[in-house]
Amino acid sequence: MNQMDQAALDEVLREIVADGATPGGVVVCGTADGERAVLSAGVVSPFTGPGIPDEHTVYDIASLTKVTATWPLVGRAVDDGLLDLDTPVREFLPPMDGAMPSGEATVRQLLSHTSGLRAATRFDLYDLTARPLHELICHELMENLPGVHRYINRGYILLGLALAHVHGRPLDELADGLWAELGMADTAYGPVRQEPRVAPTERQEGHDRLWGAVHDENAAIMGGVAGHAGVFAPAADLATYAEHLLAGRQTPLGQWFRMSLVPQAEIEPGLQRGLGWILDEGGTVAYHLGFTGTSLHLAPATGRYVVILTNAVHNGAAARIRITPLRERAHKILAAG
Repeated sequence: MNQMDQAALDEVLREIVADGATPGGVVVCGTADGERAVLSAGVVSPFTGPGIPDEHTVYDIASLTKVTATWPLVGRAVDDGLLDLDTPVREFLPPMDGAMPSGEATVRQLLSHTSGLRAATRFDLYDLTARPLHELICHELMENLPGVHRYINRGYILLGLALAHVHGRPLDELADGLWAELGMADTAYGPVRQEPRVAPTERQEGHDRLWGAVHDENAAIMGGVAGHAGVFAPAADLATYAEHLLAGRQTPLGQWFRMSLVPQAEIEPGLQRGLGWILDEGGTVAYHLGFTGTSLHLAPATGRYVVILTNAVHNGAAARIRITPLRERAHKILAAG
Protein backbone atom coordinates (compact mmCIF):
# COMPACT_ATOMS: atom_id res chain seq x y z
CA MET A 1 0.00 0.00 0.00
CA ASN A 2 1.50 3.31 -1.03
CA GLN A 3 2.23 6.19 1.31
CA MET A 4 -0.67 8.25 -0.03
CA ASP A 5 -3.16 5.52 0.91
CA GLN A 6 -1.55 5.12 4.33
CA ALA A 7 -1.73 8.86 4.90
CA ALA A 8 -5.42 8.88 3.97
CA LEU A 9 -6.19 6.10 6.46
CA ASP A 10 -4.11 7.78 9.14
CA GLU A 11 -5.98 11.05 8.63
CA VAL A 12 -9.40 9.41 8.95
CA LEU A 13 -8.29 7.41 12.00
CA ARG A 14 -7.19 10.59 13.74
CA GLU A 15 -10.39 12.36 12.75
CA ILE A 16 -12.67 9.73 14.27
CA VAL A 17 -10.62 9.69 17.48
CA ALA A 18 -10.77 13.50 17.68
CA ASP A 19 -14.53 13.27 17.07
CA GLY A 20 -14.92 10.98 20.09
CA ALA A 21 -16.04 7.95 18.08
CA THR A 22 -13.47 5.81 19.91
CA PRO A 23 -10.74 6.44 22.51
CA GLY A 24 -8.17 5.14 20.05
CA GLY A 25 -7.48 2.56 17.44
CA VAL A 26 -4.99 0.65 15.35
CA VAL A 27 -4.89 0.07 11.60
CA VAL A 28 -2.52 -2.35 9.88
CA CYS A 29 -2.17 -2.08 6.10
CA GLY A 30 -0.37 -5.02 4.60
CA THR A 31 0.24 -7.45 1.80
CA ALA A 32 0.30 -11.22 1.47
CA ASP A 33 4.08 -11.22 1.27
CA GLY A 34 4.49 -9.69 4.73
CA GLU A 35 4.75 -5.95 4.15
CA ARG A 36 3.03 -4.06 6.96
CA ALA A 37 2.41 -0.47 7.98
CA VAL A 38 0.98 0.20 11.44
CA LEU A 39 -1.10 3.31 12.14
CA SER A 40 -2.43 4.27 15.57
CA ALA A 41 -4.11 7.18 17.29
CA GLY A 42 -5.57 8.13 20.66
CA VAL A 43 -5.27 6.02 23.79
CA VAL A 44 -6.26 2.46 24.64
CA SER A 45 -8.75 3.88 27.15
CA PRO A 46 -8.84 6.77 29.61
CA PHE A 47 -10.14 4.15 32.03
CA THR A 48 -6.81 2.27 31.98
CA GLY A 49 -4.44 5.21 31.53
CA PRO A 50 -2.79 7.19 28.72
CA GLY A 51 -1.17 4.28 26.86
CA ILE A 52 -1.08 4.61 23.07
CA PRO A 53 -2.54 1.59 21.26
CA ASP A 54 -0.29 -0.39 18.94
CA GLU A 55 -0.37 -3.61 16.93
CA HIS A 56 -0.04 -5.61 20.16
CA THR A 57 -3.02 -4.01 21.94
CA VAL A 58 -5.69 -6.67 22.47
CA TYR A 59 -9.27 -5.86 21.45
CA ASP A 60 -12.59 -7.68 21.76
CA ILE A 61 -13.08 -8.45 18.06
CA ALA A 62 -16.78 -9.35 18.43
CA SER A 63 -18.20 -10.84 15.19
CA LEU A 64 -14.77 -11.20 13.64
CA THR A 65 -14.93 -14.34 15.80
CA LYS A 66 -17.12 -15.79 13.05
CA VAL A 67 -14.35 -15.59 10.45
CA THR A 68 -11.30 -16.09 12.68
CA ALA A 69 -12.54 -19.06 14.74
CA THR A 70 -15.73 -20.74 13.50
CA TRP A 71 -15.36 -20.31 9.74
CA PRO A 72 -11.77 -21.67 9.45
CA LEU A 73 -12.56 -24.54 11.81
CA VAL A 74 -15.61 -25.45 9.71
CA GLY A 75 -13.40 -25.47 6.61
CA ARG A 76 -10.93 -27.78 8.29
CA ALA A 77 -13.74 -30.07 9.54
CA VAL A 78 -15.19 -30.26 6.01
CA ASP A 79 -11.75 -31.24 4.66
CA ASP A 80 -11.49 -33.92 7.35
CA GLY A 81 -14.93 -35.33 6.58
CA LEU A 82 -16.37 -34.37 9.96
CA LEU A 83 -18.85 -31.86 8.51
CA ASP A 84 -20.65 -31.62 5.17
CA LEU A 85 -21.77 -28.28 3.77
CA ASP A 86 -25.12 -29.51 2.46
CA THR A 87 -26.17 -31.72 5.37
CA PRO A 88 -28.52 -30.45 8.12
CA VAL A 89 -26.62 -29.26 11.16
CA ARG A 90 -28.65 -31.55 13.45
CA GLU A 91 -26.62 -34.46 12.04
CA PHE A 92 -23.51 -32.99 13.70
CA LEU A 93 -25.06 -32.32 17.11
CA PRO A 94 -25.93 -34.66 19.98
CA PRO A 95 -29.07 -36.76 19.30
CA MET A 96 -32.36 -34.90 19.81
CA ASP A 97 -35.94 -36.11 20.11
CA GLY A 98 -38.97 -34.60 18.40
CA ALA A 99 -39.34 -32.10 15.60
CA MET A 100 -36.30 -29.87 15.18
CA PRO A 101 -37.24 -27.37 12.42
CA SER A 102 -34.20 -25.12 12.85
CA GLY A 103 -31.95 -28.16 12.98
CA GLU A 104 -32.77 -28.76 9.31
CA ALA A 105 -30.65 -25.78 8.28
CA THR A 106 -27.53 -26.93 6.45
CA VAL A 107 -23.97 -26.01 7.32
CA ARG A 108 -23.79 -23.97 4.11
CA GLN A 109 -26.92 -22.04 5.00
CA LEU A 110 -25.62 -21.29 8.48
CA LEU A 111 -22.28 -20.08 7.11
CA SER A 112 -23.95 -17.83 4.54
CA HIS A 113 -26.73 -16.46 6.79
CA THR A 114 -29.43 -17.98 4.58
CA SER A 115 -30.83 -20.50 7.09
CA GLY A 116 -34.13 -18.82 7.92
CA LEU A 117 -33.48 -19.20 11.67
CA ARG A 118 -34.70 -16.58 14.12
CA ALA A 119 -32.55 -13.47 13.92
CA ALA A 120 -33.10 -12.01 17.40
CA THR A 121 -31.01 -13.78 20.03
CA ARG A 122 -31.84 -13.39 23.75
CA PHE A 123 -30.40 -16.29 25.69
CA ASP A 124 -31.24 -14.48 28.94
CA LEU A 125 -34.86 -15.43 28.21
CA TYR A 126 -34.06 -19.13 27.75
CA ASP A 127 -34.39 -21.77 30.45
CA LEU A 128 -30.96 -23.29 29.96
CA THR A 129 -31.61 -25.77 32.77
CA ALA A 130 -34.44 -27.45 30.84
CA ARG A 131 -32.59 -28.54 27.70
CA PRO A 132 -29.12 -28.11 26.16
CA LEU A 133 -28.73 -24.92 24.14
CA HIS A 134 -28.37 -26.68 20.79
CA GLU A 135 -31.67 -28.46 21.39
CA LEU A 136 -33.48 -25.25 22.40
CA ILE A 137 -32.33 -23.55 19.21
CA CYS A 138 -33.04 -26.50 16.91
CA HIS A 139 -36.51 -26.91 18.39
CA GLU A 140 -37.50 -23.38 17.31
CA LEU A 141 -39.58 -22.70 14.22
CA MET A 142 -37.80 -21.00 11.36
CA GLU A 143 -38.54 -17.32 10.91
CA ASN A 144 -38.07 -17.19 7.14
CA LEU A 145 -37.77 -19.60 4.25
CA PRO A 146 -34.18 -20.77 3.74
CA GLY A 147 -32.26 -19.13 0.91
CA VAL A 148 -32.91 -15.48 1.72
CA HIS A 149 -30.03 -13.57 3.33
CA ARG A 150 -30.52 -12.36 6.88
CA TYR A 151 -27.67 -11.88 9.33
CA ILE A 152 -28.19 -14.42 12.13
CA ASN A 153 -25.87 -14.99 15.09
CA ARG A 154 -27.50 -18.21 16.24
CA GLY A 155 -26.37 -19.93 13.04
CA TYR A 156 -22.73 -19.50 14.03
CA ILE A 157 -23.61 -20.44 17.59
CA LEU A 158 -24.94 -23.77 16.27
CA LEU A 159 -21.82 -24.21 14.13
CA GLY A 160 -19.63 -23.67 17.19
CA LEU A 161 -21.60 -26.27 19.12
CA ALA A 162 -21.41 -28.69 16.16
CA LEU A 163 -17.63 -28.27 15.93
CA ALA A 164 -17.25 -29.08 19.61
CA HIS A 165 -19.45 -32.17 19.23
CA VAL A 166 -17.83 -33.71 16.15
CA HIS A 167 -14.35 -33.18 17.61
CA GLY A 168 -15.28 -34.11 21.18
CA ARG A 169 -13.33 -31.04 22.34
CA PRO A 170 -14.38 -27.52 23.42
CA LEU A 171 -14.52 -24.80 20.78
CA ASP A 172 -11.90 -22.64 22.50
CA GLU A 173 -9.47 -25.57 22.61
CA LEU A 174 -9.97 -26.19 18.89
CA ALA A 175 -9.44 -22.50 18.13
CA ASP A 176 -6.34 -22.30 20.31
CA GLY A 177 -4.79 -25.12 18.30
CA LEU A 178 -5.58 -23.40 15.00
CA TRP A 179 -4.17 -20.03 16.11
CA ALA A 180 -1.01 -21.66 17.46
CA GLU A 181 -0.41 -23.26 14.05
CA LEU A 182 -0.90 -19.91 12.33
CA GLY A 183 1.38 -18.00 14.67
CA MET A 184 -1.39 -15.98 16.34
CA ALA A 185 0.04 -16.24 19.85
CA ASP A 186 -2.01 -13.47 21.46
CA THR A 187 -5.43 -14.44 20.07
CA ALA A 188 -7.75 -16.20 22.53
CA TYR A 189 -11.27 -16.57 23.73
CA GLY A 190 -11.93 -14.52 26.86
CA PRO A 191 -11.92 -13.75 29.58
CA VAL A 192 -8.41 -12.38 29.22
CA ARG A 193 -6.24 -10.82 31.89
CA GLN A 194 -7.05 -7.21 32.79
CA GLU A 195 -3.92 -5.27 31.90
CA PRO A 196 -3.08 -1.97 30.17
CA ARG A 197 -2.62 -3.57 26.74
CA VAL A 198 -6.20 -4.92 26.79
CA ALA A 199 -8.75 -2.40 25.54
CA PRO A 200 -11.91 -2.08 27.67
CA THR A 201 -15.27 -1.78 26.00
CA GLU A 202 -18.59 -0.54 27.37
CA ARG A 203 -19.75 0.22 30.88
CA GLN A 204 -22.67 -2.03 31.73
CA GLU A 205 -25.66 -0.78 33.70
CA GLY A 206 -25.11 -1.60 37.36
CA HIS A 207 -21.66 -3.05 36.65
CA ASP A 208 -18.10 -1.92 36.04
CA ARG A 209 -16.75 -1.33 32.56
CA LEU A 210 -16.12 -4.54 30.62
CA TRP A 211 -12.38 -5.17 30.58
CA GLY A 212 -11.10 -8.50 29.31
CA ALA A 213 -14.65 -9.89 29.36
CA VAL A 214 -16.75 -10.36 26.23
CA HIS A 215 -19.04 -7.51 25.23
CA ASP A 216 -21.64 -9.70 23.51
CA GLU A 217 -24.31 -10.63 26.07
CA ASN A 218 -25.21 -13.99 24.53
CA ALA A 219 -21.58 -15.05 24.34
CA ALA A 220 -21.23 -14.00 27.99
CA ILE A 221 -24.13 -16.28 28.96
CA MET A 222 -22.28 -19.09 27.16
CA GLY A 223 -19.21 -18.49 29.31
CA GLY A 224 -17.45 -16.26 26.81
CA VAL A 225 -16.89 -19.02 24.25
CA ALA A 226 -19.28 -19.00 21.29
CA GLY A 227 -19.25 -19.43 17.55
CA HIS A 228 -20.38 -15.87 16.88
CA ALA A 229 -18.38 -13.78 19.40
CA GLY A 230 -15.95 -13.99 22.30
CA VAL A 231 -12.49 -13.75 20.73
CA PHE A 232 -9.84 -11.19 21.73
CA ALA A 233 -6.94 -10.39 19.41
CA PRO A 234 -4.32 -7.78 18.55
CA ALA A 235 -3.95 -6.26 15.10
CA ALA A 236 -0.59 -8.01 14.61
CA ASP A 237 -2.25 -11.42 14.87
CA LEU A 238 -5.05 -10.46 12.50
CA ALA A 239 -2.45 -9.22 10.03
CA THR A 240 -0.76 -12.62 10.25
CA TYR A 241 -4.15 -14.26 9.71
CA ALA A 242 -4.83 -12.08 6.66
CA GLU A 243 -1.47 -13.12 5.18
CA HIS A 244 -2.45 -16.80 5.55
CA LEU A 245 -5.85 -16.21 3.91
CA LEU A 246 -4.29 -14.41 0.97
CA ALA A 247 -1.78 -17.23 0.39
CA GLY A 248 -4.16 -18.52 -2.28
CA ARG A 249 -3.95 -22.18 -3.15
CA GLN A 250 -0.68 -22.70 -1.34
CA THR A 251 -2.42 -23.78 1.90
CA PRO A 252 -5.68 -25.51 2.88
CA LEU A 253 -6.80 -22.31 4.63
CA GLY A 254 -6.07 -20.26 1.53
CA GLN A 255 -8.01 -22.76 -0.58
CA TRP A 256 -10.97 -22.61 1.82
CA PHE A 257 -10.89 -18.81 1.63
CA ARG A 258 -10.98 -18.86 -2.18
CA MET A 259 -13.81 -21.40 -2.12
CA SER A 260 -15.73 -19.15 0.29
CA LEU A 261 -15.62 -16.21 -2.13
CA VAL A 262 -18.26 -17.83 -4.35
CA PRO A 263 -21.48 -15.81 -3.84
CA GLN A 264 -24.21 -17.68 -1.98
CA ALA A 265 -26.87 -14.96 -1.64
CA GLU A 266 -27.49 -11.30 -2.41
CA ILE A 267 -27.44 -8.99 0.60
CA GLU A 268 -28.42 -5.96 -1.48
CA PRO A 269 -27.73 -4.90 -5.07
CA GLY A 270 -23.97 -5.12 -5.64
CA LEU A 271 -23.29 -6.82 -2.30
CA GLN A 272 -23.11 -10.61 -1.94
CA ARG A 273 -22.57 -13.07 0.91
CA GLY A 274 -20.08 -15.84 0.40
CA LEU A 275 -19.40 -18.52 2.98
CA GLY A 276 -18.93 -16.23 5.95
CA TRP A 277 -17.52 -13.24 4.10
CA ILE A 278 -19.26 -10.21 2.58
CA LEU A 279 -18.27 -9.73 -1.07
CA ASP A 280 -18.25 -6.31 -2.73
CA GLU A 281 -17.05 -4.77 -5.97
CA GLY A 282 -17.67 -8.02 -7.86
CA GLY A 283 -15.65 -9.96 -5.31
CA THR A 284 -12.73 -7.51 -5.44
CA VAL A 285 -13.05 -6.98 -1.68
CA ALA A 286 -14.06 -9.53 0.97
CA TYR A 287 -14.66 -8.30 4.47
CA HIS A 288 -16.31 -8.77 7.83
CA LEU A 289 -17.21 -6.32 10.58
CA GLY A 290 -17.35 -6.59 14.37
CA PHE A 291 -19.91 -4.78 16.56
CA THR A 292 -17.29 -3.38 18.94
CA GLY A 293 -15.58 -1.41 16.16
CA THR A 294 -13.42 -3.98 14.39
CA SER A 295 -13.01 -4.90 10.71
CA LEU A 296 -10.99 -7.12 8.43
CA HIS A 297 -10.90 -6.16 4.72
CA LEU A 298 -9.11 -8.25 2.09
CA ALA A 299 -8.42 -7.86 -1.63
CA PRO A 300 -7.75 -11.41 -2.89
CA ALA A 301 -6.62 -10.42 -6.38
CA THR A 302 -3.98 -7.93 -5.23
CA GLY A 303 -3.02 -9.65 -1.97
CA ARG A 304 -3.66 -6.53 0.12
CA TYR A 305 -5.55 -6.17 3.39
CA VAL A 306 -6.53 -3.67 6.06
CA VAL A 307 -7.11 -4.59 9.71
CA ILE A 308 -9.05 -2.08 11.82
CA LEU A 309 -9.29 -2.48 15.59
CA THR A 310 -11.04 0.05 17.81
CA ASN A 311 -13.14 -0.08 20.96
CA ALA A 312 -15.83 2.15 19.49
CA VAL A 313 -18.47 0.96 21.99
CA HIS A 314 -16.34 2.44 24.81
CA ASN A 315 -18.53 5.55 25.02
CA GLY A 316 -21.76 3.69 24.33
CA ALA A 317 -22.86 1.29 21.61
CA ALA A 318 -24.38 4.08 19.51
CA ALA A 319 -20.94 5.65 19.04
CA ARG A 320 -19.70 2.71 16.99
CA ILE A 321 -21.36 3.92 13.77
CA ARG A 322 -19.09 6.97 13.84
CA ILE A 323 -16.11 4.85 12.76
CA THR A 324 -17.86 4.18 9.43
CA PRO A 325 -15.68 6.69 7.50
CA LEU A 326 -12.57 4.68 8.45
CA ARG A 327 -14.10 1.44 7.21
CA GLU A 328 -15.26 3.13 4.01
CA ARG A 329 -11.81 4.55 3.34
CA ALA A 330 -10.17 1.14 3.80
CA HIS A 331 -12.73 -0.42 1.49
CA LYS A 332 -12.27 2.24 -1.19
CA ILE A 333 -8.48 1.88 -1.15
CA LEU A 334 -8.60 -1.90 -1.57
CA ALA A 335 -11.28 -1.73 -4.27
CA ALA A 336 -9.13 0.67 -6.27
CA GLY A 337 -6.58 -2.12 -6.78
